[in-house]
Amino acid sequence: MTRVIRFNAFDMNCVAHQSPGLWKHPEDQSWRYKDLEYWTELAKLLERGRFDGLFIADVLGTYDIYGASDEAAIRQAAQIPVNDPMMLVSAMALVTEHLGFGITTGTGFEHPYPFARRMSTLDHLTKGRIGWNVVTGYLPSAARNMGQHDQPAHDARYDHADEYLEVLYKLWEGSWEDDAVIRDRDRGVFTDPGKVHHIGHRGTHFTVPGVHLCEPSPQRTPVIYQAGSSPRGVRFAAENAEAIFTAAPTKAILKETVSTIRREVEIAGRDPYGVKIFNLTTVITAETDEEAHAKHREYLSYGDAEGSLVFMSGWMGVDLARYGLDEPVGNVESNAILSAVAAFQQADPRGGEWVVGDIAEWGKIGGMGPRIVGSGVSVADTLQEWVEETDVDGFNLAYAITPGTWADFIEHVVPVLTERGAYQAEYTPGTLRHKLFGKGDRLPDDHRGSRYRVGGPLSTIIERPSTVPSSPNSVAAQPVNGR
Repeated sequence: MTRVIRFNAFDMNCVAHQSPGLWKHPEDQSWRYKDLEYWTELAKLLERGRFDGLFIADVLGTYDIYGASDEAAIRQAAQIPVNDPMMLVSAMALVTEHLGFGITTGTGFEHPYPFARRMSTLDHLTKGRIGWNVVTGYLPSAARNMGQHDQPAHDARYDHADEYLEVLYKLWEGSWEDDAVIRDRDRGVFTDPGKVHHIGHRGTHFTVPGVHLCEPSPQRTPVIYQAGSSPRGVRFAAENAEAIFTAAPTKAILKETVSTIRREVEIAGRDPYGVKIFNLTTVITAETDEEAHAKHREYLSYGDAEGSLVFMSGWMGVDLARYGLDEPVGNVESNAILSAVAAFQQADPRGGEWVVGDIAEWGKIGGMGPRIVGSGVSVADTLQEWVEETDVDGFNLAYAITPGTWADFIEHVVPVLTERGAYQAEYTPGTLRHKLFGKGDRLPDDHRGSRYRVGGPLSTIIERPSTVPSSPNSVAAQPVNGR
């Protein structure tokens, strides 16, 4: 049976995202990131192409590792200027019916109590099409500007995130019962207080005694995305993530990564295929292979090596300005994205050892992931080969230019994959979680968060009796949130 491949568009509320220098291309529209119309037009395009979602990255801080300064990042528009991703969602949800939205925010610089409300609000407004990409942070500049000396150690950031998620699960899953909102006009009761519970959380990092501020949203907990590929990150993902974002540059690395993730998910007591794994990939396509390769060469001519090294330095936690272009990366210790370091310490996909110049060229378009160049048929062949050989579920598609890269994919690749049965012919109705897994709106029973439901084994709610006044003449109230 042909496997249906899942696709997200990968963008950011900034200029050029991960294709430094491509903002200079006359057809690139990323400079319109400040305009709401850019985002609503993009959302409608992606829904016409039946993409599963729009995955919006984010950072809080600047890339100032390269050259020990943020000057190159500012000059190259390397994710600065950058605006908040969450404010985009409501407008895009209004002009679409099915497209999902994966929003990136970090656990290191915002308290979980107000964040829980913001995500529940978006889940309500999108009718259950919201996901959250959990990141722990990696830029030292973000920590400094939040009053810290540096980011905590890599694994300590995940320890902090574990408790962050615990608080959120208690609020989202364990505070309000499904039928708490009764909206009884006769008795003048909107919500039964006896069915809204204080979570009573007191931990190492957070004290949250009270109730969640929002009534249950369609998914309660948004679909959890996660992008950690280090051993600690994979363990965190195995316990929490429903969609995992990887950035393996080769099939060999991706196959190993996918195998490790599925094994860790199973060790965590979950269905190893209860997560969708997406690899970062950039597709450059046209009517023919020749046209596609010509387009690729044109895009590369706009790419900027300095901007590429700005990103790579930030992701690897290593100042690549200290290396000559012919020097190998070598063995480095990093407090940033450990998987980025590991990927470039393995073999160059062309054979040999990575040197700094190779990294600069590789990162000109789309970041760390591979680039697939060719006609719609050629690209479809390659994507299916990657899925078959690596067991990956799908791809987060970065762009060279926006929205042109995705428009080309929709025009040339989507029809081929659809004809082969490898692309969804229509959307599944319902929430983002149900669209991805076909098993309903809520967290599955084997997920860590489900154990914090009211009455669950990890529930810490403080019970109190119902104080709803009774009336012998009132009609039985009907819950409005029961699922």
